[in-house]
Amino acid sequence: MRAGSSFARQMLLVPVGRLRRTEHSAATSPNLPGLDPVELRAIEAAAVTETAEPPTPTTIPLLPGERTLDRRIKFALVQACTLSSLMLGMTAIFLAIMGAKPMYGALCLLACITFDGLDGALARKFGVASPFGVQMDSLGDMTSFGIAAPVVIYSALKGAVPTPVLIAGCALVACCAAIRLARFNVSPKDGRFFCGVPTTMAATVLAVTVLLKSTSLGSSLPAAALLSGVVLLALAMVSSFPYAKLAKVVKLPPTLFILPLVGLVWNPLVTFGLLVLVYLASGPLLWARQRHTARVA
Repeated sequence: MRAGSSFARQMLLVPVGRLRRTEHSAATSPNLPGLDPVELRAIEAAAVTETAEPPTPTTIPLLPGERTLDRRIKFALVQACTLSSLMLGMTAIFLAIMGAKPMYGALCLLACITFDGLDGALARKFGVASPFGVQMDSLGDMTSFGIAAPVVIYSALKGAVPTPVLIAGCALVACCAAIRLARFNVSPKDGRFFCGVPTTMAATVLAVTVLLKSTSLGSSLPAAALLSGVVLLALAMVSSFPYAKLAKVVKLPPTLFILPLVGLVWNPLVTFGLLVLVYLASGPLLWARQRHTARVA
């Protein structure tokens, strides 16, 4: 009787799935009721092990690989560049809110672009690129190029065009920048072309446009034309047209740069506008060329 009651108490500790398997074994093995308590405890431990979930890590290392002091310092330097870009973007927003001249916000945007390019270059050079750094860079780009840039444009064109139209155009830039950055994070990378105009390039165009507009040469530019260019640039960010990376552009024959240099000396405003239009038009042209090559092949 004592053996039977001990067996019953042990079986109450076994999960249902194990109990069913034990009952099945009992039907085929008449010696199961006489199992030693040590064997019963082994069955219980096996059942607990099968049902236990694997442990979940409490922390994820921000810097993969060897975590030496030298690598940590380099990693911190890269993140400092990213945070500098983000803080400069916030400074541009605050300057616009305070009513400062739009050119100061545009200068902050150009500084953002400098630090944004520097953090990626340093991460690759130091060998400290990480998924955390990618996400930080994307969030910094959204702050500086997706929010600060349209705010600066708003401050530059405020009062020159109807406010609802201006708000819609600037909001379109922010929305397209968010879509562009999210798509870039989840898309396979192409070493030759961007899919759509990158946010960095769009912010550069917007910042230089504001700087040129603040000069005596650009003060006569129609605000409606500038806003139309802003909308076109926003739509180009979310397009699927291939746009050449800067590394490919600088490899063009040097003679091609003579005409733009002469134009910048003659009339910087007109030359800059033509260069932007040529770059925007290069996407559809490259796309058409790729389609034609694919059909021929």
